[in-house]
Amino acid sequence: MRYFARLREALGPQESLPFTEGLTAAAVRDLLIARGGAHAEALARTQLLRCARNQQMCAEAVSLQDGDELAFFPPVTGG
Repeated sequence: MRYFARLREALGPQESLPFTEGLTAAAVRDLLIARGGAHAEALARTQLLRCARNQQMCAEAVSLQDGDELAFFPPVTGG
């Protein structure tokens, strides 16, 4: 899992989660929100965020595979 822009500032550059078969990007976001604290605030459903799987933009409904890289970032980020 990688974070960019303001998410990186709040949560750090990256972290790992154990893989669970059938997990979607939306489910990962919800798991992280459930941690509370900075995760709940930065990834809240009221926050408009984009995600990418293996450096390709994707919808949160995408199913993840073991070894995939999932990234979350605000809709507009700098270069």
